[in-house]
Amino acid sequence: MGKIFYTLFLSAMLTSCMSYSGFYNVGLQEVERPENAKERYGESKIVNFQEEGKTKYSYEDDMIKIVWLPLSTQFAFSLQNKTDHSIKIIWDEAVYVNENGSSGRVMHAGVKYIDRNNSQPSTVVVKKANIDDIIVPTNNIYYTSGQYGGWSTNPLFPNRAMSQEELKNLTKKYIGKTVQILLPLQIEETVNEYIFTFKVEDFISK
Repeated sequence: MGKIFYTLFLSAMLTSCMSYSGFYNVGLQEVERPENAKERYGESKIVNFQEEGKTKYSYEDDMIKIVWLPLSTQFAFSLQNKTDHSIKIIWDEAVYVNENGSSGRVMHAGVKYIDRNNSQPSTVVVKKANIDDIIVPTNNIYYTSGQYGGWSTNPLFPNRAMSQEELKNLTKKYIGKTVQILLPLQIEETVNEYIFTFKVEDFISK
């Protein structure tokens, strides 16, 4: 009788703890450049490609080439400076705009969570060089106290639910939504604001 009770109890616990999850396909849709950018930095193009089983998105003009990899909690990117001058990424002016149109600060690699709302020094990309970095919306970062607490990061879009039906209804709200990243790039004395627009294309359950 004891073994039967324990088995039923364990089964109930596993069922109550079960959750369903998956991941969103988020693609780069368009890039807004500064006014008269075409005259200064030439034609632009966006392409997507597969690398190590992941879809990446490349944007390129005569000034930069940037490759994006949207992840569950952040945007990873590689930025190449194609000019003969240094480029500064002005992090204090960078912005993430979520699917509801609300904008907020971002942080990048090397910044401590506790310092996420403090001023962040610019990153310098020297001529003809490139860097790898990430962008995380600071509004998605939170701290939980207690024995099992600590710093955590919410996903860009909810991707977990207690039932398949709940997950389906939850994720359906985000398909077709767009988010934006404003990345200010300073070359010499000119600040060029690039706005990258990403679209949620679909959701794949695990």
